Amino acid sequence: MTTFLEFLMAAFLVISGIFGFVGSYGLIKLTNPMSRLHAPTKATTLGVGGVLIASIVHSLLSEGHLSLHELLITLFLFLTAPITANFIAKVHIHRHETRESLPRVGEDQDWATLATDAEIQSD
Repeated sequence: MTTFLEFLMAAFLVISGIFGFVGSYGLIKLTNPMSRLHAPTKATTLGVGGVLIASIVHSLLSEGHLSLHELLITLFLFLTAPITANFIAKVHIHRHETRESLPRVGEDQDWATLATDAEIQSD
């Protein structure tokens, strides 16, 4: 059983390393900021998540009990990564887009941060 858990821990570390590599490669190679935003957020969530799962398995093997620190880090990571990505995307929209370059608001008016009241009422 211990050998199986060690292989499981190694697999999680390898998978998280692959996600970290792909995320950093995507951050460097993708062309625009909105595409570039996607790669590190997924790499952070999945890559660091794999390391934390491996750490949980290691604490079960070496100390014989479940460590809650990793679970709290995972919870914090899953809560903050999407919010941070949303903030970065909103800043990009506000800094690099004009009212003319954005698509029409249509029926869903909540996403259009640059729509005026007249545009909202006319749709």
